[in-house]
Amino acid sequence: MINDQLNGVVELLGSIKEDNSVPKNIRFKIESTLCLLKTDCEDCLKISQVLNELEDISNDPNIPSYTRVEILNIVGILSNGE
Repeated sequence: MINDQLNGVVELLGSIKEDNSVPKNIRFKIESTLCLLKTDCEDCLKISQVLNELEDISNDPNIPSYTRVEILNIVGILSNGE
């Protein structure tokens, strides 16, 4: 169940990372978040770290509003999976 959710999150973050309308600094942060998801630590620790990163990203004033909504949806998916 958790692996399915994480795979879905990886896909969603990947699509944000590939979106050229998203500022470069946000795409860089998304890339580091994707790297966190691919680490070999426990899922609950990984999710906690990713949630912290996504919270920082969503508070960035340069993030487009539609991307912020996508990030918050991902936060919701991860929060419900914990």
